[in-house]
Amino acid sequence: MQTVAKTLVQHLKQWQITHVFGIPGKPVTPLILEMDRNGITFVLCKHECGAGFAAAGYATAKRTLGVALGTAGPGGTNMLTAAGQAKATHTPVLFLTGQPPIKEIGKVLGQDSTMFGTDLVRMFESVTKFSARVERSDLLEVYLRHAIEQACTGVPGPVHLSIPLDVLFEEVPAFRLEMQPQAQLKASNLDEVVEILDSARRPIILAGIGVHTAQAYRELEAFAERWNIPVMTTPGGKGTFRSRHPLSLGPFGLGGCPETEVYMQDRIDVMLVLGSQLSDLEVPGLTPAVYPRTLIHFDHDLRFIGKAIDVPTIPVLGNLKANLQAILKRDQGAHGRIQSIHLSAATQENESKPTGNGYMSGRQVMHTLREALPGEAIMFGDAGSHSFYAIKHYEIEEPGTFFFEEVFASMGRAIGYSIGAQIAKPDRVVVCLTGDGCMFMNGTEVSTAANYGAPVLFIVFNNGSLDMVDKGMARHLGRAVGTVYSPPLDAARFGQSMGAASYRCTTEYELRQAVAAALREQRTAVIDIIVDPNEIPPTMKRG
Repeated sequence: MQTVAKTLVQHLKQWQITHVFGIPGKPVTPLILEMDRNGITFVLCKHECGAGFAAAGYATAKRTLGVALGTAGPGGTNMLTAAGQAKATHTPVLFLTGQPPIKEIGKVLGQDSTMFGTDLVRMFESVTKFSARVERSDLLEVYLRHAIEQACTGVPGPVHLSIPLDVLFEEVPAFRLEMQPQAQLKASNLDEVVEILDSARRPIILAGIGVHTAQAYRELEAFAERWNIPVMTTPGGKGTFRSRHPLSLGPFGLGGCPETEVYMQDRIDVMLVLGSQLSDLEVPGLTPAVYPRTLIHFDHDLRFIGKAIDVPTIPVLGNLKANLQAILKRDQGAHGRIQSIHLSAATQENESKPTGNGYMSGRQVMHTLREALPGEAIMFGDAGSHSFYAIKHYEIEEPGTFFFEEVFASMGRAIGYSIGAQIAKPDRVVVCLTGDGCMFMNGTEVSTAANYGAPVLFIVFNNGSLDMVDKGMARHLGRAVGTVYSPPLDAARFGQSMGAASYRCTTEYELRQAVAAALREQRTAVIDIIVDPNEIPPTMKRG
């Protein structure tokens, strides 16, 4: 027999989880002490939301379970946004929250997390796959088993357990749970898909964030090459396909490039949607005039299939990676030499020049970053105009090195994600692409990176405003209100105050020098790029 706290922490160690992210409080201190005894590093974050983001970044980079720890009441509510973001990105994160002693339930308790106070279990239900309160020690095994199965199998996602302080001290018989993924389900209509592909005259692939979730990078490339199909990526699908692959068309939707829209104008007979639910940020440019004749939609469930585009649609349900592998096994023959996609020179934009007013253009920044960063650098894009410049202009040299999510789209998430990823992958270069608005929200986590020696490069697009909202409001409503910061953020001094190496850049040369210095010093760095407040970002297609 051993305590619930010890049993839970020993399972984390058995699952090779090396770091847990959070903020302490009395109800969770037994867990933190057990982590310390078992060699698990408790990473003290600056806000529980940042801790949840960091746990998700750790899970993303290490391809394992991430763990975030918060105390009762507000400690738990502060993590709800991070849980919602993890659910949107299908990231397996175990959110652990505390609770005053369950034997005192029904009394007025500080930070009570039961139905008599702030019911965290109910609050987490809508942003997780499973949420439960361990009210007795004998419930630990069954609830922990169910939580880990839900987090790590099928479509991954976040889960939540609330454990009262007195239950953490209760003893429980020894047990052992393994983190074993279940068999990946495959669709029953794959032969039909192969028949359609064999007869398609002008097919196209639209790859979404689900390719990241399934890690189906090789399968996507092999699938495209087998049938010689051009590949477009959604905003969330950025980073799933090499930019210079002969079949790469580039990004589509918000932040998309003209090349994809030009290609779509010559009627597509079959569109294959892989790992996307066709959100309103993914379909700008997909007008009825360019609808495909048939759509084959790969997804894990039916909820949104057939909702965005009114054309005959064939659902292909189940695990994306398993379905692509099964299709490739069914059809072993090559379908002709890979043909590079040749596009008219008229579609190329001349955005490489400076803006003419002393600022770099968004495209210049992205081209400079691509030249300055190693090809295998992992970049997390935050919510805002800055990431849409990257979606349009930042070239992907290695799949699985750029991550962005456009539906839940919480601001400041990339700051925490990059810290967790850097801790999980200390030998990789990890970059956070963020903006001044996101830094105002979650920028104090730069201190967490500095505290724990995580050499993240925080690239800050600084134009003194909430740029995407500012430009969108002005374009579509006539004027913008409440979008400009006064005074603006001095991100370099802000980073310096939290222990980071800091740089302020206005030219390509300064940006190259700053990136080179940050990589050479291998310490947390904030690179404050002063960008044109009047440049129109590539986000205006959304009404």
